[in-house]
Amino acid sequence: MTDLLKAVVLGLIQGLTEFLPISSSAHLRIFPELFGWGDPGAAFTAVIQIGTELAVLIYFRKDIWRIASAWVRSVFRAEHRGTMDSRMGWYIIIGSLPIVVLGVLLKDVIERDFRNLWIIGTTLIVMGIVLGVADRVGRTDRSLGKITLKDAVLLGAAQALALIPGVSRSGATISMGRFLGLDREAATRFAFLLAIPAVVGAGVFELKEIPHGHNDFGWGPTITATVVSFVVGYAAIAWLLRYVSTRSYTPFVVYRVLLGAATLILLGAGVLTA
Repeated sequence: MTDLLKAVVLGLIQGLTEFLPISSSAHLRIFPELFGWGDPGAAFTAVIQIGTELAVLIYFRKDIWRIASAWVRSVFRAEHRGTMDSRMGWYIIIGSLPIVVLGVLLKDVIERDFRNLWIIGTTLIVMGIVLGVADRVGRTDRSLGKITLKDAVLLGAAQALALIPGVSRSGATISMGRFLGLDREAATRFAFLLAIPAVVGAGVFELKEIPHGHNDFGWGPTITATVVSFVVGYAAIAWLLRYVSTRSYTPFVVYRVLLGAATLILLGAGVLTA
């Protein structure tokens, strides 16, 4: 299979899994290995996530503009500092700090050690169980407007766990949100908004690695995968927000545990290479 066709498949995987709490980075590590393509690399994985984040920017463009403009006004005018949108801007900035700082400090470890399939299979199972527990015990009595500074710090810390493939950025943030009593839609929306600075920043940071870094693809396939992930990701956002407004995360929990268990079994059988 040519690199462009591989890129289309990987773009589909990224678009389908980025916003679901099942870890897109785990899928981009497991399935290429299963297909015999090898690890596409951390740089490729980070860059094509820009496509799905572009989908978030467009889908939530009105919310993002409202929050960003309110935040800018609050910087210069004290009377705007108590509004929900201005506070949300600060919460997104503060919540983004843990993953940014740890991402820079642990860059080499993330790209080398954390991509081990034994780790990924384990985190799929463990964080899947955490998501299931959080969704079951969460009080579901707080909307997006009731998020506090403390919540933002905790949600940001949870998102930072996603530096380990298999954790899932949205899954970790949603789990923390549910533990904090956020309803499913609020937890999901904040997870999407919180991911924007981290994902776009990581993708831009890794752009320089595409021509010569640890990855199997050049610019052509990388751009192709990014475009495909954008198109598929946009549809996935709309579907997920409709889904979580009326249903639980149980199917995702079951899927995570099954995929993690299958990955560990295939590793033990020698079908997959860690």
